[in-house]
Amino acid sequence: MSFPATRLRRLRRTGALRDLTRETTLSVDDLVLPLFVAPEALPNERLPGLQRHAVDGVVREVEELVRLGVPAVILFGLPEEKDEEGSGAWIEDGIVQRALRALRPRFPELVLMTDVCLCEYTSHGHCGVVDADGHVSNDASVDLLVRTAVSHVDAGADVVCPSDMMDGRIGAVREALPETPIVAYSAKYASSFYGPFRDVADSAPSFGDRRGYQMDPGNVREALRECELDAAEGADVLMVKPALPYLDVLRAVRDRFDLPLAAYNVSGEYAMVKAAAAAGDLDERAAAVESLTSIRRAGADLIFTYWAKEFASWL
Repeated sequence: MSFPATRLRRLRRTGALRDLTRETTLSVDDLVLPLFVAPEALPNERLPGLQRHAVDGVVREVEELVRLGVPAVILFGLPEEKDEEGSGAWIEDGIVQRALRALRPRFPELVLMTDVCLCEYTSHGHCGVVDADGHVSNDASVDLLVRTAVSHVDAGADVVCPSDMMDGRIGAVREALPETPIVAYSAKYASSFYGPFRDVADSAPSFGDRRGYQMDPGNVREALRECELDAAEGADVLMVKPALPYLDVLRAVRDRFDLPLAAYNVSGEYAMVKAAAAAGDLDERAAAVESLTSIRRAGADLIFTYWAKEFASWL
């Protein structure tokens, strides 16, 4: 059938009809809010989702998030001191461990996730330990990442999220934590969209870059291989990061794998919309909802996003 018998505009005529026939929905239940925990708070008026919280401050923040219905957070830590191995990532009184012990008994209904990486904790800013030749050592780094994941679970984490891109780390964490859900940063690209995060987390590498372990932006078949390996090693959820510049990768992963799929709507994506809205070039709420909906439409089951709190308040 064709026009005039077929008129696709019929179901767009009213808001109620559009709601009834919408193919992709977006709910606060789909979202995870990143939170930064540090020895001292540091507000961020320009990018409120990228502020630092002290431990007592993160408790107050989570109280509001729970009230708004945000179901999950992922914690990133900034230690008091950094060293070559990033020992602040796994020590018993580390900043994330203290935050977990403060949050767990107060908010049993909240899903507490943690970032498992060394970049915020190492003096050189790389995601693993550096050998004498200045290269990031894969296997030595995996051992420390496992220690970090175990320390997070011991302190109260529900889910661990290795984001380092070392080979074999999912299998190693799975062996150490057979009952703990793992969100694997499976296809994490060496992206230019991480800038605001690195400023807030103080995690930019002091030499070189991360292209030796994060993925080349031109590759999608390699992303599928990464996902295949992580699934075989025991990942419960796969992730593509960043989200918006890699919607094609997200769709390719969705079409290939049945595991739950996450996408990280990263700091640069968030900052661009914030900047455009501040300049009066677009409506922030509409652009944010459209961006998050596009990520869901491409195949993501859950989205890590700095808009989670604001989205919940808009509802």
